[in-house]
Amino acid sequence: MARFPDRALAALFLCLLAPAAASAADPSPERMRELVRMVRQDCGSCHGLTLKGGLGPPLLPETLRDKPAESLRYTVLLGRPGTPMPPWSAFMNEAEADWIVRQLTQGFPEETR
Repeated sequence: MARFPDRALAALFLCLLAPAAASAADPSPERMRELVRMVRQDCGSCHGLTLKGGLGPPLLPETLRDKPAESLRYTVLLGRPGTPMPPWSAFMNEAEADWIVRQLTQGFPEETR
């Protein structure tokens, strides 16, 4: 039986892990500021500028605590058909949506100028 050299096995392992590591990366500081502004202004137009609710439900840590992060990510990216919640996938990637969800569940940052 052929045996993989240790280096080949290590390279294969790294190739399999690389996509997961890249998707877990936070956006750049400039992109974070853009995303904070997007959530505060665009999402805030329905969810309230303080994210305490409006046309849409509140986006506060205590209201999102029991919701699966993956479900929240896809709600952000794909919207909710049959409701006013639009898809935002044209404006962000999955890693950025994950970052927004993490921030929402921890208490969303205020805009900085």
